[in-house]
Amino acid sequence: MFYRENGQFKTSYRADQQLFPVAQDRYAMGALLLCAFGVVPALASDYWLTNILIPFLIFSLAAIGVNILVGYCGQISLGSGAFMAVGAYAAYNFFVRMEGIPLVLALVLGGVCAMLFGVLFGLPSLRVKGLYLAVATLAAQFFADWMFLRIPWFTNHSPSGSVSVSNLQVAGLALDNPLAKYLFCLTVLAVIALVAKNLVRGAVGREWMAIRDMDVAAAVIGIRPMYAKLSAFAVSSFIIGVAGALWAFIYLGAWEPAAFSVDQSFKLLFMVIIGGMGAISGAFWGAAFMVLLPIFLSQFLPLLARWVGLEMSTAGVSHAELMLFGGLIVWFLIVEPYGLAKLWAVARQKLRLWPFPH
Repeated sequence: MFYRENGQFKTSYRADQQLFPVAQDRYAMGALLLCAFGVVPALASDYWLTNILIPFLIFSLAAIGVNILVGYCGQISLGSGAFMAVGAYAAYNFFVRMEGIPLVLALVLGGVCAMLFGVLFGLPSLRVKGLYLAVATLAAQFFADWMFLRIPWFTNHSPSGSVSVSNLQVAGLALDNPLAKYLFCLTVLAVIALVAKNLVRGAVGREWMAIRDMDVAAAVIGIRPMYAKLSAFAVSSFIIGVAGALWAFIYLGAWEPAAFSVDQSFKLLFMVIIGGMGAISGAFWGAAFMVLLPIFLSQFLPLLARWVGLEMSTAGVSHAELMLFGGLIVWFLIVEPYGLAKLWAVARQKLRLWPFPH
């Protein structure tokens, strides 16, 4: 009864096509943004900002990029970790080799380099798909690992291969505390999520979804598969590259190529599967799930083990996390392939019909 668009009339095409057509959705999104920008900084501790909220924001951004490629365009990719690494190291080289370059510009240029790298390894999508495309994108991961380990120029000739950044500033404001870093990551995420949401609702997004659903039929009606697939790789890789640069600059501060191993690629893919493929909101659900579940399990499993008279080590908790992740992925693929975002959409639809039978 409280969530229904009765009486909300649309008098123009612009109003009919707006991002949140139901007024309650607009109010809820405004309240959520107000909470994220105002309430959370006032209440969250440095631990929450550094170890939970900042990783959640960066993973959400990366998952949006993966979802554009996998969920909207249907191109399976296992090279997300490589795209993050390219974005991080490219931004690093721009930052240290170009005196006085703004941080935002370095992040954008890192995303552009990741975009070019992604388009290069997206070329096999023009001839292969499915498992073969996944293997082809996995090659990007191994190539990136070799490149950043064996070519000293990318690491500024660091003997250990480890690099670091410091004195980060945005518009004269220093990013030297967790709160400033959180607000910066939140701003970047909000801007890119808004652009991505509008992009998938437009003509380009419709072409991606047509290729995903049936590429032969899409080509028959005039959609160019080469343009659609490579544009999906380009946009996805750019967003993932920016996320990789944020992960390196804001969260890690100092990193080495192992920070962007194939584990990151699988973790991002799991976020999309659990959160919901083909939904921008699925990136946020999946990132929250992947960030919060290990913290919950690390606290809950030892208590449960002691309650039944057993002792569980840290390694046991880690193994239990992996087993639960695997089981949940299989469960979501079988029971709800569209993930948590679909469950949320069903709940919203039931609210719109309540209290009438449905």
